[in-house]
Amino acid sequence: MGDQDGSIGAATGQELIDRFLAGRPTSTARAYGADLEDFARYRGRPPAEAVADLLAGDLDDSRELVLGYAVHLRRQGRAQATIDRRFATLRSLSQTARDLGLAGWSVELPEGDWAAGDVEDRSPSVPYVFPRHPTEVDRLDLQHYALREALGTNYRAPIGRPHRVLDVGSGTGQWAFDLCAEFPEALVVGLDLVVSKPERPAGYRFVRTNALQGLPFAAGVFDFAHQRFLTAGIPVASWPPLMQEMARVARPGGWIELVEGAPMIEPAGPATTRLIELGRRLGSSLGLDTRGAIYGSLAEQLHAAGLTHVTTRHVDLPIGEWGGRIGSFMASDLRASFTRLTAVYQARLGLSAEECSELLAAMQVEWTELETMLRIGYAFGRKPY
Repeated sequence: MGDQDGSIGAATGQELIDRFLAGRPTSTARAYGADLEDFARYRGRPPAEAVADLLAGDLDDSRELVLGYAVHLRRQGRAQATIDRRFATLRSLSQTARDLGLAGWSVELPEGDWAAGDVEDRSPSVPYVFPRHPTEVDRLDLQHYALREALGTNYRAPIGRPHRVLDVGSGTGQWAFDLCAEFPEALVVGLDLVVSKPERPAGYRFVRTNALQGLPFAAGVFDFAHQRFLTAGIPVASWPPLMQEMARVARPGGWIELVEGAPMIEPAGPATTRLIELGRRLGSSLGLDTRGAIYGSLAEQLHAAGLTHVTTRHVDLPIGEWGGRIGSFMASDLRASFTRLTAVYQARLGLSAEECSELLAAMQVEWTELETMLRIGYAFGRKPY
């Protein structure tokens, strides 16, 4: 049945469907056929081609495709029984393909009912202050490594050994990748508008969606929900409903942790102060928190969402070579941040390129002379049983 190169073409896909449906009671064959047609509509191609596409890749490819289909069904508002039947059909079909030597694996869906929606592309209305840049991955990873080294851990909440972890605003995915390494038996889900790094651990799944439109997961499924450094992308008015969503998807007894930076790095010289004030002007125009209202109320945000055992912690990160390895990481992170923002300052706030260049150079001198630091705030709480 297979093509000469071992892949599954459309003709083979149709032959597989015929074999799969053959000999079944009429009502069962009709139900299976309807399930396959629905999957084909989701893929935008005939059933034979959709099946061939599903089975042509490796296990990781099939997981990504099935996850996309799962969130599609949830977004359509399909009942859980319907979703279960759709995946039982795909699983049975893939088992038939495996029995025939056409695939070495069976269709999988992460254990339980957790996926519930997806958004393909960033909405133009998303108020993220930093422009996209080819080296943004490097900047965010440096930020992650600095914080992890300063803390000696990736989180502060007493989470035990979680089975399911959610990272809202996962960025490059590195925090989630670290959790996969620490808890190899866990399912760790990253959620963001921008796809995480391509080399992903086996326990990692990515969902591309806009958290401001609600978290696309069933209620009560995550043991630990984490969110870090999103005051640059979540308007002040959107924080309470997002916290409610995080509490909704956490299981009873599960933990939620928030991490945000202070609105000012201190001590700050005149160049640093000037660049930060320009950033505040930009953020304010987008409805973002620029004065520390969210940073100063992380615990209150969790309390308002119904969490208990709420605890806050702080850590100070040095900025500049004077602060050793952590200071070097943070200097690279902030230097890249402000360098990218100066392009926006020029376009939207009327600064000249010369002034921006002078401010950037003076800012870095100030960090060393003043031994500037950034305070990071943590708050974590537990969902009641």
